[in-house]
Parts: sequence; C-alpha cells; structure tokens
Amino acid sequence: SNKNIMPTSSVALRSVKQILPAAPRHWVGDGFHVHPVFSNKAFTEELSPFLMFDYAAPQQFKPNKGSPRGVGQHPHRGFETVTIAFKGEVEHADSVGNRDVIKPGDVQWMTAGRGIIHQEFHSNEFSKKGGEFEMCQLWVNLPKKNKMTKPHYQPIVDKKIPVVDLKEASVDGESCSEETVGNVRVIAGSFLGTKGPATTFSPVELWDATIQKKGTVVDLPFPDDFNCIIFVRRGEIDVISESGDPKRVGAQGVALMKREGGSIRIQSAQKNTSLLIMGGLPLNEPIAARGPFVMNTWDEINKANKDYMMGKFGK
Repeated sequence: SNKNIMPTSSVALRSVKQILPAAPRHWVGDGFHVHPVFSNKAFTEELSPFLMFDYAAPQQFKPNKGSPRGVGQHPHRGFETVTIAFKGEVEHADSVGNRDVIKPGDVQWMTAGRGIIHQEFHSNEFSKKGGEFEMCQLWVNLPKKNKMTKPHYQPIVDKKIPVVDLKEASVDGESCSEETVGNVRVIAGSFLGTKGPATTFSPVELWDATIQKKGTVVDLPFPDDFNCIIFVRRGEIDVISESGDPKRVGAQGVALMKREGGSIRIQSAQKNTSLLIMGGLPLNEPIAARGPFVMNTWDEINKANKDYMMGKFGK
C-alpha cells in the first residue's frame, strides 16, 4: 500500500464530552412509544439550538379498525418541530386546515412560531394495514427575534433529500480504498458541499448517516464552533478522538461532542449502523420552557398560556 508520511488529517478531531445512555421509553398519546433521547439535558444550552428529541424505535402495530393511534390537539409556540418517518406513516393536521402524511424517508419541518395547534396520528392507511413503525421528532429552538414568526411548514419528501456517498477515512497515513462505505442524507445544513433542503432560522446541521460494514472508519467534517450531537439509531459506534482513544456509543445512545476540532471520526462496531448527526450554532439566549412553549422569559410563557386560552393560536 502507498504509505504517505502524511498526518492523518490537518483538521483536528473532536472528542466526546459526555455519553448519554439509552433512555427508558414512555408513551406520547397512544401512538408514539418514545425514548426521550436527551434525558435531563433537554432544554439546556449545551444542546442549543436543539431542545428535545423523542425517538420511537421500530415497533409492530397490529391492524387497527378503530380511531388511528396518536396524540390529540396540542399547542406549540417559540420553536420548530422536525418529524422524520423511517417506517410507517404519520398524519398531521392543524387548526388552520393543513393536513399532511409523512411517509418513510420524509421529513416535516414545522415552524410553530407565534403559535399553532396540531395533532399527530398514525396515518389512516398505516392504521388499517398495521406494520412496523419507526419515527422521531426533534425540537429546534428559534432565535429570540424569530419566536413570534408566522407558523410555517416545510414538507420535505424523501426524494428531495440529497444523498452523499461516505468514503472510508485514511487513517495513519495509509491510503484508503476510496470505496463507498455508506451514505449521508443531508436534511439541513451541508455535508461535503451538498446542501440540505430545509430552511432554518439559525445555522443547523441535521444528517441521517448509514455505515454499511462493521469496523469501517469515516471522517465527517463538522463546523468547529457548532454544538454537535451524535445519536445511534441502530448498531453501535466508537467515536475516535485526536488521541486515538475510542469511546463506545451503543444503540439509542448519544455522544455529546466538545466544541473544538473540525471533524468527527467514527468507526462502526456493527454492520448497517445508522446515526443521526445534528448540531448548530448555540443561540446563547435564555431558555424558558414549559410544556409545549419555549420562550426566553417566564412572562412570555405566561403570555403564551393566556393567548392559548383566549383562542389566539393558529390564527
């Protein structure tokens, strides 16, 4: 093999600040059996601009002749919800007449802004047939100046999400095979120059990555001043730092990365490993979160409650 006496990369590798193990599941309504992925880190500056993450691991649902399972009408203000369907279908409806079915591979990026009332259910089609269901919902904070923006949807269908090939990393100066070892679906931000379709109010990265073979090393450039969170949706990984020290992250676990170094080095520890990699520029603004409202002050939270009670949402 061609032994170049070259440094592995001129970009420093990020190291892991903390690993969060898989969180126990709970039901949201009767349709979403979720892991609260961020556990007690949810709604903290450490994850900014991300706030919360619910992951419904693959689960079989029997055909259902009654009302579709899900969660009934509830309000949101001050942030965005990002719903990704992996298997099965989620139907969404809101108080101003928007309806949409989120199918496997699709993403719905909803800006609640100044206020929306919506509901989410298994789609009628999926309910009747039953089958395997897997999805997640992420909450992304809005900058203070955009919290009261008009509610807005970005329905992003699977075929609109660009897929970038992942190549094996060259480690220890050995030239690598340059074979494709996986891929990255770029939902938001950009990966190796390919931009994702989602429009965001502050800089956000959201990638859906798959590594096919066990033991493969990949390098993922990531902006060094962004918070960075790696979630193992399936399989397991070692995150390798500059010192070469591997940190193991198992299925449904999370690696919170330190905010230094411009690249993430990951080695798959199982075949067909799948990750969600996310992050963004921290907003550095106060977070006041209560239930479905996320503002900057408690006065604004009280006002959100009042406005909701007075029927001012979703107008």
